[in-house]
Amino acid sequence: MVELNPKYFVTELKENIEEAPWNPVFTEKESKRMMFIDKTVVPGAFYMEAAWFWPGDWPEIKPGDDRVKPHSHDYDEAIGFFGTDRDNPHDLCGQVELWIDGEQYLPTQSFIAFIPAGTNHGPLNIRRVDKPIFHFVTGTGREYF
Repeated sequence: MVELNPKYFVTELKENIEEAPWNPVFTEKESKRMMFIDKTVVPGAFYMEAAWFWPGDWPEIKPGDDRVKPHSHDYDEAIGFFGTDRDNPHDLCGQVELWIDGEQYLPTQSFIAFIPAGTNHGPLNIRRVDKPIFHFVTGTGREYF
Protein backbone atom coordinates (compact mmCIF):
# COMPACT_ATOMS: atom_id res chain seq x y z
CA MET A 1 0.00 0.00 0.00
CA VAL A 2 1.21 3.50 -0.84
CA GLU A 3 1.72 5.95 2.05
CA LEU A 4 -0.50 9.00 2.04
CA ASN A 5 1.33 11.83 0.32
CA PRO A 6 1.22 15.04 2.43
CA LYS A 7 0.97 16.96 -0.84
CA TYR A 8 -2.61 15.63 -1.00
CA PHE A 9 -3.55 14.34 2.48
CA VAL A 10 -3.79 16.01 5.88
CA THR A 11 -4.14 13.47 8.69
CA GLU A 12 -3.13 15.48 11.76
CA LEU A 13 -4.30 18.82 13.10
CA LYS A 14 -1.88 21.64 12.40
CA GLU A 15 -0.22 22.83 15.61
CA ASN A 16 -0.44 26.46 16.74
CA ILE A 17 -3.30 27.50 14.50
CA GLU A 18 -3.58 31.27 14.58
CA GLU A 19 -7.09 32.01 15.82
CA ALA A 20 -9.20 34.64 14.10
CA PRO A 21 -10.10 37.58 16.35
CA TRP A 22 -13.81 36.79 15.94
CA ASN A 23 -13.53 33.17 17.17
CA PRO A 24 -14.07 32.03 20.76
CA VAL A 25 -11.81 29.37 22.24
CA PHE A 26 -13.52 26.03 22.81
CA THR A 27 -12.32 23.50 25.37
CA GLU A 28 -11.97 19.74 24.74
CA LYS A 29 -15.14 19.29 26.85
CA GLU A 30 -17.08 21.39 24.33
CA SER A 31 -15.59 20.47 20.98
CA LYS A 32 -12.72 18.86 19.15
CA ARG A 33 -11.13 20.52 16.13
CA MET A 34 -10.19 17.60 13.88
CA MET A 35 -8.51 18.95 10.77
CA PHE A 36 -7.40 22.27 9.35
CA ILE A 37 -6.00 23.05 5.93
CA ASP A 38 -4.95 26.22 4.17
CA LYS A 39 -1.90 27.39 2.21
CA THR A 40 0.26 27.20 5.36
CA VAL A 41 -0.45 23.45 5.67
CA VAL A 42 -0.46 22.46 1.97
CA PRO A 43 0.89 25.02 -0.50
CA GLY A 44 -1.87 26.19 -2.82
CA ALA A 45 -4.73 24.81 -0.70
CA PHE A 46 -7.82 26.85 0.14
CA TYR A 47 -9.14 27.12 3.69
CA MET A 48 -11.14 24.34 5.35
CA GLU A 49 -11.52 22.94 8.82
CA ALA A 50 -13.68 20.36 10.58
CA ALA A 51 -14.70 19.85 14.20
CA TRP A 52 -17.03 17.95 16.49
CA PHE A 53 -19.31 19.65 19.02
CA TRP A 54 -20.11 17.51 22.07
CA PRO A 55 -23.36 17.33 24.07
CA GLY A 56 -23.48 19.42 27.21
CA ASP A 57 -25.08 22.38 28.94
CA TRP A 58 -24.30 24.85 26.18
CA PRO A 59 -25.95 27.99 27.54
CA GLU A 60 -23.93 27.52 30.72
CA ILE A 61 -20.73 26.57 28.87
CA LYS A 62 -20.74 29.52 26.45
CA PRO A 63 -22.81 32.34 27.91
CA GLY A 64 -23.23 35.86 26.56
CA ASP A 65 -20.82 37.10 23.92
CA ASP A 66 -18.51 34.07 23.97
CA ARG A 67 -19.44 33.07 20.41
CA VAL A 68 -18.22 33.62 16.86
CA LYS A 69 -18.49 37.38 16.47
CA PRO A 70 -19.83 39.20 13.38
CA HIS A 71 -17.32 39.41 10.53
CA SER A 72 -16.97 39.03 6.77
CA HIS A 73 -14.38 37.68 4.33
CA ASP A 74 -13.20 38.73 0.90
CA TYR A 75 -13.96 35.19 -0.33
CA ASP A 76 -17.01 32.90 -0.49
CA GLU A 77 -17.51 30.59 2.47
CA ALA A 78 -19.65 27.53 3.25
CA ILE A 79 -20.54 26.62 6.84
CA GLY A 80 -21.94 23.16 7.59
CA PHE A 81 -23.43 21.46 10.65
CA PHE A 82 -24.61 17.83 10.59
CA GLY A 83 -26.40 15.78 13.23
CA THR A 84 -25.38 12.20 14.04
CA ASP A 85 -28.72 10.43 14.47
CA ARG A 86 -28.45 7.44 12.11
CA ASP A 87 -32.23 7.06 12.03
CA ASN A 88 -32.79 10.73 11.16
CA PRO A 89 -29.61 12.26 9.65
CA HIS A 90 -31.43 15.49 8.80
CA ASP A 91 -31.98 16.16 12.52
CA LEU A 92 -29.20 18.46 13.71
CA CYS A 93 -29.39 16.88 17.19
CA GLY A 94 -29.29 20.38 18.62
CA GLN A 95 -29.65 23.99 17.56
CA VAL A 96 -27.32 26.71 16.38
CA GLU A 97 -27.95 30.42 16.02
CA LEU A 98 -26.45 31.97 12.89
CA TRP A 99 -26.91 35.55 11.74
CA ILE A 100 -26.40 36.25 8.04
CA ASP A 101 -26.67 39.77 6.65
CA GLY A 102 -28.54 40.96 9.74
CA GLU A 103 -31.09 38.10 9.83
CA GLN A 104 -31.21 35.52 12.62
CA TYR A 105 -31.52 31.82 11.72
CA LEU A 106 -32.12 29.04 14.28
CA PRO A 107 -31.76 25.76 12.34
CA THR A 108 -32.50 22.43 14.00
CA GLN A 109 -31.83 20.39 10.85
CA SER A 110 -28.48 19.51 9.27
CA PHE A 111 -27.41 22.26 6.87
CA ILE A 112 -24.82 23.99 4.74
CA ALA A 113 -25.00 27.79 4.60
CA PHE A 114 -23.39 29.60 1.66
CA ILE A 115 -21.94 32.99 2.64
CA PRO A 116 -21.00 35.12 -0.42
CA ALA A 117 -17.82 37.19 -0.24
CA GLY A 118 -18.31 40.43 1.68
CA THR A 119 -21.47 39.22 3.47
CA ASN A 120 -21.53 40.01 7.18
CA HIS A 121 -22.21 36.86 9.21
CA GLY A 122 -22.27 36.15 12.91
CA PRO A 123 -22.73 35.93 15.65
CA LEU A 124 -22.76 32.16 15.48
CA ASN A 125 -23.75 30.50 18.72
CA ILE A 126 -24.11 26.84 19.62
CA ARG A 127 -27.39 26.84 21.53
CA ARG A 128 -27.94 23.14 22.16
CA VAL A 129 -26.12 19.86 21.46
CA ASP A 130 -28.13 16.71 22.26
CA LYS A 131 -25.89 14.28 20.33
CA PRO A 132 -22.50 15.01 18.71
CA ILE A 133 -22.68 17.48 15.83
CA PHE A 134 -20.13 17.45 13.00
CA HIS A 135 -19.13 20.90 11.77
CA PHE A 136 -17.07 22.12 8.85
CA VAL A 137 -16.29 25.45 7.29
CA THR A 138 -14.55 26.09 4.00
CA GLY A 139 -13.71 29.16 2.01
CA THR A 140 -12.16 29.87 -1.34
CA GLY A 141 -9.52 32.06 0.35
CA ARG A 142 -6.06 30.61 0.93
CA GLU A 143 -6.15 31.60 4.65
CA TYR A 144 -8.97 32.02 7.15
CA PHE A 145 -8.49 35.76 7.62
